[in-house]
Amino acid sequence: MGELAAAEPLLALPAAPYPATVIVTRTVAANAAVAFRGNFYSVPPGLAGTTVQCRHRLGTATLQVHSAAGARLASHRLEPDGAGVLVRDPGHAAALEAAVLAAFTTSPPCQRKGNHPPSPAARAEAARLLGGLDGGEVAVDLARYAELAEAVGR
Repeated sequence: MGELAAAEPLLALPAAPYPATVIVTRTVAANAAVAFRGNFYSVPPGLAGTTVQCRHRLGTATLQVHSAAGARLASHRLEPDGAGVLVRDPGHAAALEAAVLAAFTTSPPCQRKGNHPPSPAARAEAARLLGGLDGGEVAVDLARYAELAEAVGR
């Protein structure tokens, strides 16, 4: 067997590493960003809660974010792993600001509904639903539970 191995020459190592791509699925947060290796990278607003793919080709310094259908949503320069950095594209920042300001209103809040006692009709309906219980009857006798607890505690 050793003679066969010695007769087979090995090829030279490749000049560059194999171009593998790391693809992970992430959910877009409410702030229009996705988490990847301890950092956050922006996507266009309006995608909160959707699933996207983060793609990093090994040996490069970029991260591409693609929709579930495969459309590229963003491309960012990678930050060091675990730095806790939020990388936001200027276009994404402007669009997010516009979306937030569009949702802002100067209208006063809705008036709260007053806390009014039940009407006679509501009381009559409650009595009908309770099946004629007048409130004096005991639905659950807690005294029996107390007797059982004393018996167990002895």
